[in-house]
Amino acid sequence: MGQPHLVVYSGHTPVTTDSDPAAALAQARSIGGMLWLSISQPTPEQIRELAATFALEPLGVASILRGQQRSKLTRVGEHLFVVAQPAQYDDAAETVECHAVDVIVGDDFFIALAADPVVDLERMRALLEEHSPILDRGPYGVLWGMFEYVTRGYRDVLDGVEHDIDEIEEQLFGDDEGVSRRIFALQREVIDLWHATAPLDDILQRLERVSERRAHTADAPGFRELAERARFVNARVSGFRGTLDNALTIHATLVDQRRNEAMQRMTETSIEQNDQVKKISSWAAIGFAPTLVAGIYGMNFQHMPELSWMWGYPFAIALMAAVSVGLYIVFKKRDWL
Repeated sequence: MGQPHLVVYSGHTPVTTDSDPAAALAQARSIGGMLWLSISQPTPEQIRELAATFALEPLGVASILRGQQRSKLTRVGEHLFVVAQPAQYDDAAETVECHAVDVIVGDDFFIALAADPVVDLERMRALLEEHSPILDRGPYGVLWGMFEYVTRGYRDVLDGVEHDIDEIEEQLFGDDEGVSRRIFALQREVIDLWHATAPLDDILQRLERVSERRAHTADAPGFRELAERARFVNARVSGFRGTLDNALTIHATLVDQRRNEAMQRMTETSIEQNDQVKKISSWAAIGFAPTLVAGIYGMNFQHMPELSWMWGYPFAIALMAAVSVGLYIVFKKRDWL
């Protein structure tokens, strides 16, 4: 449970503030100023108390209580309900950390609620105080300053992601099998970043029109500039997604190519071994034929053909030679030799 931080501004000058939100709001209205109220890790009870004090619409309060929302802008009654997602990049872990900040903007108050203590709302307020013209413009000027703070913070995140993508491109053509896991993990982080940044262009364009109506002017250059920056951020994030998609495709192609090369080498080795087996088998068959004839005539039987024939020995030799030559010719025609 966080404690509320309340500051009443008269123009850009902070004045002594009552610690009670209702009294601080009455003080801001009495001097024609603005109330800043921020709470880190607010409880549902605190949010409901704020809803009663500032007469917030139940629908907008319900969306805050629901939590875990993407960047969005909703007008409910007389108030704007905004969700912004400042981001940080952990280069060592290669993770994008997006932290939702719920903002409620009224004519004379600005409420910022951060569920994650990582978001330093007081630091953001201190930065806004350094630029007094922002505070002079009231709650909508502070809203512009918040989006200025958030969108500038994306620069370091984008640079960190781009650096890791460059490393992946160098790693891609190596033999590191873990590169696919790294690509997929970073792709998931980029998608989370895209969820935070994709709605910004539409949000800021809508705020540009709101600012024009409030100021009765045809131009709101502050929000227009932020919208252009949001489009640039979205273009880079979309580019990262495309690059990582292509990297996964290339990696899969390289893995298939290496696998095919390995299979080809195995096939060539198998064919070479098969040729050797054919040669060995052929010479074994050629050598076996004379052995078979000699073995038959080497049997010690009394009655055998050609034992008393004068040409019996030359015939046996000729038979061995004929069989061997015949087998050689057959195997040669079959390319076994």
